[in-house]
Amino acid sequence: MIGKYLRASSAIVLLAACSLSGQNIAAETGTMSGTLLVGNKGEDSLSFIDLATGEEIARRDTGHLPHEIAISPDGKLAAIVSYGGESIDIFDIAAMEKIETVSLSPARRPHGILWLDDGRIMATTEGSDSVTIVSPPSGEAQQRQTRMIPTGQKGSHMIAVAPDKSRAFVTNMQSGTVSVLDLKQMTKIKDLPAGAVPEGLAVTPDGETVWVADRSGDMLRVFDTQSLEELATIKTGSFPIRVAISPDGGTAVTSNLGDGALGLFDVATRKSTGEIMVSGSAEARQVTILFAPDGKMLYVAETGPDMIAEIDMAAAKVSRRFKVGADGDGLGIIIDSDAAKE
Repeated sequence: MIGKYLRASSAIVLLAACSLSGQNIAAETGTMSGTLLVGNKGEDSLSFIDLATGEEIARRDTGHLPHEIAISPDGKLAAIVSYGGESIDIFDIAAMEKIETVSLSPARRPHGILWLDDGRIMATTEGSDSVTIVSPPSGEAQQRQTRMIPTGQKGSHMIAVAPDKSRAFVTNMQSGTVSVLDLKQMTKIKDLPAGAVPEGLAVTPDGETVWVADRSGDMLRVFDTQSLEELATIKTGSFPIRVAISPDGGTAVTSNLGDGALGLFDVATRKSTGEIMVSGSAEARQVTILFAPDGKMLYVAETGPDMIAEIDMAAAKVSRRFKVGADGDGLGIIIDSDAAKE
């Protein structure tokens, strides 16, 4: 198995990965207007990237080891976990400033995070073998309440939720399972065997299936979200560490750290449809992937050279790269409302 993010790197490969910059190469399909947020886990900071120019316009301090990012339903706020601690930082995106820190104590080591359209924030709390749910602020003091759902599994790392918010799915890396949680009863339904080291996962927009990547076994497993039956196993590239589903629900994408590539899969047929080379090297330490809301672009965190690659999905190639902070990994995106209408 590939070592944790392959800390040893090659200067030649990193220079090649940085060769396309946001400064001098614009996306051939036209630039997007909005902000890309990047959690820099190597230096405890959050980068704000102007997508129109490809330039970093601000960098702000976060808690220890920032990882995954979630955007509020109204698009105004961003929540970023402190994986090295027990809190979530809330940022005002327009002001590019931290406005709140939410303590999850006694839950520890939050990692995967979602901001639901009912205002609740959900985060895996790996150090406590659980998921923690944070309420919207309420009352005169605008306080938040927290509640935990135990997974009883080790390495509860990433989370996905069905569109109707009835169920959550959590990958447990050290236990080799996916926990299925009932969000109405606030209890665990079942643990599904999911390979050696399941990590990335995503639920299709129609809510019918959940796709889970076993990074050690180089395999995708597809489960029915209601019956919990395993529907398919699909071979992937090397070390698939994340999964994303296109907004139209047609394509599943794996971030293959071992190949420095993206694996493409047809959701309907559950068959591979090819791949897109990003760096082409494990030494780029490619991790998080995130679709733009319209699905035309996909953003890829290359933590080795501290870059984010922008992928033109129609052209199936890198269109730009943006420089960020040390070990830039977690991603969030907000598109300007005027641009979204075009």
